Amino acid sequence: MKKAVALLRGINVGKAKRVAMADLRALVEGLGYVDARTLLNSGNVVFGVPAKAKGDPAKRIEEALAAKLGVSARVLVVAADELAAVVAADPVGAVAVDPSRYLVTFVAAGDGLAKAAAVAAQQDWSPDVLRVGERAVYTWCERGVLESPAAAALGKALRDGATSRNWATVVKLAAMLA
Repeated sequence: MKKAVALLRGINVGKAKRVAMADLRALVEGLGYVDARTLLNSGNVVFGVPAKAKGDPAKRIEEALAAKLGVSARVLVVAADELAAVVAADPVGAVAVDPSRYLVTFVAAGDGLAKAAAVAAQQDWSPDVLRVGERAVYTWCERGVLESPAAAALGKALRDGATSRNWATVVKLAAMLA
């Protein structure tokens, strides 16, 4: 059985798009996935994908969120091996001394990584660092995420076609999938 993590964009940020993690686990398991476990209260759910599972898990979870919980949110699903590769690649770890200021942005299929590469090439983002990997974008936000021009430019370019997690969360998700 393959394992994956669903990353829900914008869940439980502020007062909008509130989803209880117990409801999220039940929703994922109700779709036929197994052993759903959540991390934090921000829309991270690890689950098993049975061999007989049909359809795109991201699309199915997105549709079920809207239909059953009344929440519209973009869902990106990352397979366990892909997440392990993202962690192993870590091109910013040498300078990223605080995992809360180190973001990994997961991009939906399509031209998202090309858009991120264009942002990275726009200018020297120092003291921030912006690196585009094979599966994700890595951003070190020296002064913090909210003060980072690199993170802001990346968010503007990718809009809802991506979702970010800090390094500590990414590492915890990878451990849950291992």
